[in-house]
Amino acid sequence: MREVFHQSLEDVQSRLVEIADLVAVAIDKATRAFATSDVTLAEEVIADDDLIDDRAIELDELAIEILARQQPVARDLRIVVSALRVSASLERMGDMAEHIAQLSRYRFPERAIPKGLKGTFTRMGERDVEMAQTLAQLLRTQDLRLVDTIRNLDDDVDELHASVFEKVLGDSWRGEATATVDATLASRYHERFADHAVSVAKKVLYLATGDWAADTDILDAVIEAQSTEDGE
Repeated sequence: MREVFHQSLEDVQSRLVEIADLVAVAIDKATRAFATSDVTLAEEVIADDDLIDDRAIELDELAIEILARQQPVARDLRIVVSALRVSASLERMGDMAEHIAQLSRYRFPERAIPKGLKGTFTRMGERDVEMAQTLAQLLRTQDLRLVDTIRNLDDDVDELHASVFEKVLGDSWRGEATATVDATLASRYHERFADHAVSVAKKVLYLATGDWAADTDILDAVIEAQSTEDGE
């Protein structure tokens, strides 16, 4: 029974990685569609969001079954409960990618990115894609050194998000109402995508430390322990 239980926990992790990989593909396609007005790419993201939703539901059902049948305790319980919360965050990340793609479709054949903001949104999209890929790697390897990478990328996205609002609220802004709405919505979707990635990273950190408020010293200690094991 114990072996079956551990196999179930491994299945939970592999499913989380699968969903994270799907999300990484979705945000990559969505940001490229947004930048180039590629409606075909946008439609792919919108259609594939159902797959992300289905995978998240299947994972939740597995986690609930484990709770009901195995009644895990201590760290095993944290793994299952955290998986439910991570699944929800990944599903929301998929939704954010879909929203970005929808903006591209709504404005086709015109570009959704207003004049003067292309460079900002290009950089924001690149950061979100890198965050999604790093997050999938974190879930795959449990390498906590990646947590700081995700946090730093989130800081970049926050700065870019703030710069969009400074632009559209500035005296020099000449965009029409539609362009203003598109810019603020798109910026918000990018920023929320990044926030959910940080949320997942914090949950992985919690699994390693057992502490939701794990500070830098605790993280450094865990990373040092991981590095020592890697070197053995």
